[in-house]
Amino acid sequence: MVEMKIDANEIKGKSGMVQKYAEFIKEKTSADVFSEGNTITVKGEGPAVAKKYLRILTKKFLHKYELIDTYRVIADEGENALQIIERKIYNEEED
Repeated sequence: MVEMKIDANEIKGKSGMVQKYAEFIKEKTSADVFSEGNTITVKGEGPAVAKKYLRILTKKFLHKYELIDTYRVIADEGENALQIIERKIYNEEED
């Protein structure tokens, strides 16, 4: 059984987004999904809990709630972990 952890600490400020994200993952993967604060744990077998597939699902979730311009998904430290972080936006000043 594979266990993936997804750190959604950055989107905690959005109203109920972590819970909505956990429900979205559970619906799409039909795996066991546990939400502990801002960390979501996905347990299951097969390609439904592969790191690449969960990354794609996370991007779809962010796009669905129009958060894709604000947040991005990166591989977190460790083999079975993902992290949602806020994008750094640089403003270019014109001379």
